[in-house]
Amino acid sequence: MVWVLLALSLSVQAAPRDLVGDWYEAASGNESGQRPHDFNKQEINRVAKVAVTGGHFLFKTDFTLDVPGRYVIDFKNTSVIGHFRHRIFDEKNRLVALEAGGIQSTETNPFFLRHGRELELPAGRYHLVTELESPFFLGAPELYLDTLNDYRQAIKPGNALVLFGLGVFLGLGIYYAALALVRKRAAEGMYALFILGNFLFNGSALLVFPELFGMHWIYLVSFPILFSNAAYIVFVLALLEIGNISQPRLYKAGIILLAIMGTFALLAVIKPNWSLELDRYGVGLFLSYGLTAGIVRTRQGSVSAKLYLVAIAMFFLLGGVAITQAQLNGVYTVYIEHIGLLAVAVEVILLALVLSYQFAQLHREKEIALERMELSNRIAHTDALTGLANRYALDVELDQLSNQASLTFIDLDGLKYYNDQYGHVRGDDLLRSFAHHLVECLDGNGRLYRIGGDEFAITCPDGDVTWLESILANAIRCMHISGFEFAGASAGHVHFHEAVGKSELKHIADTRMYQNKRQRKQLELELQVSRID
Repeated sequence: MVWVLLALSLSVQAAPRDLVGDWYEAASGNESGQRPHDFNKQEINRVAKVAVTGGHFLFKTDFTLDVPGRYVIDFKNTSVIGHFRHRIFDEKNRLVALEAGGIQSTETNPFFLRHGRELELPAGRYHLVTELESPFFLGAPELYLDTLNDYRQAIKPGNALVLFGLGVFLGLGIYYAALALVRKRAAEGMYALFILGNFLFNGSALLVFPELFGMHWIYLVSFPILFSNAAYIVFVLALLEIGNISQPRLYKAGIILLAIMGTFALLAVIKPNWSLELDRYGVGLFLSYGLTAGIVRTRQGSVSAKLYLVAIAMFFLLGGVAITQAQLNGVYTVYIEHIGLLAVAVEVILLALVLSYQFAQLHREKEIALERMELSNRIAHTDALTGLANRYALDVELDQLSNQASLTFIDLDGLKYYNDQYGHVRGDDLLRSFAHHLVECLDGNGRLYRIGGDEFAITCPDGDVTWLESILANAIRCMHISGFEFAGASAGHVHFHEAVGKSELKHIADTRMYQNKRQRKQLELELQVSRID
């Protein structure tokens, strides 16, 4: 992606003119944050380029314009410049242009998110003197001159990237912060802090905050990154589930890096001009740690680590370019800051896919757990032989029915006979046949339970015991027809309003069932005696 961006930048502009000259540094610099001033009042020393730890610098060069027109003077490589001032003199040493700006400057930028300054110059020979003063630089700024029309086209890809990247940071930063609040997980919270640090860095370094909100504090470029680097280490520990027991070496390395990040933050307070350099070292450390942790956890079989490894590998490549202070030869309007922005944006997007996978995995695991729970619940509340609800399900149902409902206990006759005469298989058939026929007769107006052995129960919401007696008799007739001519049943009914509590309800039903059983046996005995007589 970085090469696509660079190619696009090159394709929309003709070759600008590099302004090659000499750099000088003030022998005794000013306090950071002051406006540039006249170098003629102090001693200066020639240097190869500006120091990344900042200072007060002067650039001098001569150039010739063969064609009059409207030109733009700007810096390449970096946009992190506190103050600058361009002074252009003609052949007679007359000042023909004076332009100033910078992140710390309140001067209005004529070009959005750029330090470019427009010049109307006739053909001729000119002398340029540029002053820079900044507490630090992300890279070595170099000056160039371009025509106005070419410059306007050339800055578009970089500006588009800035708006895209900050939009990604803002949207996904809020998303991760919301996830952290809902899920109460360190991974999302730390990554939200990491995004916030990069949002502040890029918004300041690439002139969004100075231009749109008047925020000219240049240390927003450096200090937020010190904390976001530490947040990233904690994020990796949480995302890849690196613990002191499971991965002691990785965990110890992460804790050591957090201590180093804390030390960097203290050093930055003492030496603020070194804060951006400390950021650079911190980025290198967390990138190396993230890549190493991703590789190790991937080899241990973590699926999340495999996906994370893709994100950190891209981040490592692009981020490595951003922290090397490499000069982007032949590229003028794409800065090192743009490369860093692209690196983080790519990783943020890819990690959104990693978290999406984790959410999907958690959803699948939750569904599986719910299915297992439901299966266990069914097993716990279902009779294996008949498929009917069991006594545990009955207890649950008794808590939910109204006072109009009824409970019926049934004792099935004939089980011992069929077990003894034909074996337990035939006895099991008897139980299944009874369950089948009675459920058909109930037709959804009541629920049948097997509560053990040859005992069953029915709950009826409307409490119509007369109807229950009729369907029970009908079920027994169906069993006689199907080959179980010795089957019979005794039943005891009780309405819910007759008892206080489940125990009393079941006791009454059970008592009445056995009363009915004794009455049936007595009746059968009397019938047998009458037949003998």
